[in-house]
Amino acid sequence: HNPIPSTKRNFAMSEKYSHPLTTRYASDEMSKIWSDVTKFSTWRKIWIALATAEKELGLPIEQKQLDQMKANIYNIDYEYAKVQEKKLRHDVMSHIHTFGKACPDAAPIIHLGATSCFITDNTELTQIKAALIEIQKKLVIFIDALKEIVVKYKDMPTLGFTHYQPAQLTTVGKRASLWLQDFVFDLHEINRLIETLPFRGVKGTTGTQASYLALFNGDHKKVKELDAKVAALMGFTKTIPVSGQTYTRKIDFQVCSALSGIAQSANKMANDIRLLMNLRECEEPFGKNQVGSSAMAYKRNPMRSERVCSLARYVISLTANTAHTHATQWFERTLDDSANRRMVIPESFLGVDSILLITTNVVSGLVVWPHVINKRVMEALPFMATENILMACVKEGGNRQDLHEAIREHSMEAAKVMKEKGGECDLLERIAKDDNFKAVHHMLKDIVNPKLYVGRSPEQAAEFVKNEVEPLLKKHAALLKEKGDVQLKV
Repeated sequence: HNPIPSTKRNFAMSEKYSHPLTTRYASDEMSKIWSDVTKFSTWRKIWIALATAEKELGLPIEQKQLDQMKANIYNIDYEYAKVQEKKLRHDVMSHIHTFGKACPDAAPIIHLGATSCFITDNTELTQIKAALIEIQKKLVIFIDALKEIVVKYKDMPTLGFTHYQPAQLTTVGKRASLWLQDFVFDLHEINRLIETLPFRGVKGTTGTQASYLALFNGDHKKVKELDAKVAALMGFTKTIPVSGQTYTRKIDFQVCSALSGIAQSANKMANDIRLLMNLRECEEPFGKNQVGSSAMAYKRNPMRSERVCSLARYVISLTANTAHTHATQWFERTLDDSANRRMVIPESFLGVDSILLITTNVVSGLVVWPHVINKRVMEALPFMATENILMACVKEGGNRQDLHEAIREHSMEAAKVMKEKGGECDLLERIAKDDNFKAVHHMLKDIVNPKLYVGRSPEQAAEFVKNEVEPLLKKHAALLKEKGDVQLKV
């Protein structure tokens, strides 16, 4: 294999792999949370929090040392750190030396009493919390957009499907409320995680806090205070009660399970939209210059919904990975989780962030075609209405068995016309010409009013929005102030 000659290289493109989640799909906000700058500056913030708390509790740390550390949070010599890591084969130690080089007065007290996982685990929990808050915001904005679909179309009858075969009628809004309910469940779980996510805190090499107990001359109270102080300085109200060297990887599973839940909800909704687009009952937004197919110029493919399903499938698959990682940890810790988690946790968040951007874009611009929906309803409704027709005729003195047989024959013939000849449903016309049904001829149009066959669909949708959705949106009203038009990268 010959390399591309340098004179022909397109230097606008990278010769290294770049991740599609950050280059094509996810928001800049979520990408920043998982960036190297955020990661390594958070390492330094945690070292500062540790030193600050240790000073407050009486260890010989000077204010000028803290000031020097604070002044160099973002002054990171990445090239020096890279050289140090190649030499030491240890990422945390390489950055301890790099931080010490930037603030030499503080170098002797950086990382005092700590282990590597004090830095890495607490940083990851800080990033997870920030990412959960970003997901919460996007999920609230999406729920608000989908709620509008439920409210707008709660009264519009549409054909329901079970097994993807025509079933009883529902309404467009009621169907959308099924999607919405899933996302409401997801938001409750995200809220729970934000409220309960613990900081690892200062737990020492194997979780026993032995190094800190030595630092404070056996003073258990000060060790506990140190744990709480460092957590508070990093924005956490609690630390994990017990740990090994790492916080339990079950937390990663719980977090990724919640993200998987959002992906599942989005996949179900996007699949339904794809099927409805095939029926031409609705369409996702379609750009003025968007191309559906390079060959078939007339096509309008459900590209955005398909992208949601593609990303959702990937996010869902990552959850199993976190389960295996938790299940295979040995005793107080093993390092076979490290390389894995560097990919799985950020990608889960970036994937769901992408999904919520796309679904919000789709729902906000969803086009519903009432005439197509009504046509399909009226093709199926006469068959559904036959029981009402039969009962109405019996009330007027008709013979139930004779009427049942007549309806059966007319139904078979009408279905035959539709299936064999591709004709329109003529069941009502047949009944209108049959004197056996003379008692209802004057009310046939009323009997086949679609709104009589949707049950409590409009009421269910309205009650769900009022009782479940609106209170949730009110609770998160501040987040809705950040909503705007969602522009996708591609």
